[in-house]
Amino acid sequence: MIGKYERGEALPSIDAAKKIADALEVSLDYLVGEGINAHFDKKTLKRLEEIELLEEEKKHTLFDLIDTYIRDAKARTAYR
Repeated sequence: MIGKYERGEALPSIDAAKKIADALEVSLDYLVGEGINAHFDKKTLKRLEEIELLEEEKKHTLFDLIDTYIRDAKARTAYR
């Protein structure tokens, strides 16, 4: 059946698609490549959900750290 899905010969039911997404540890959005979460795997989405539960000061500190890593990565890319 998976081969038929891959070849475009059949479409999975929503239940089958959910099982495939769960087995691959991705969201349905990610599986079909559409939606707001299409680029995030389940592990990343779980982390984002957990960040939302942190107290504001800790979130601010974490976002500062993330912003620093992103800025540094962009700078390295720009100077290559």
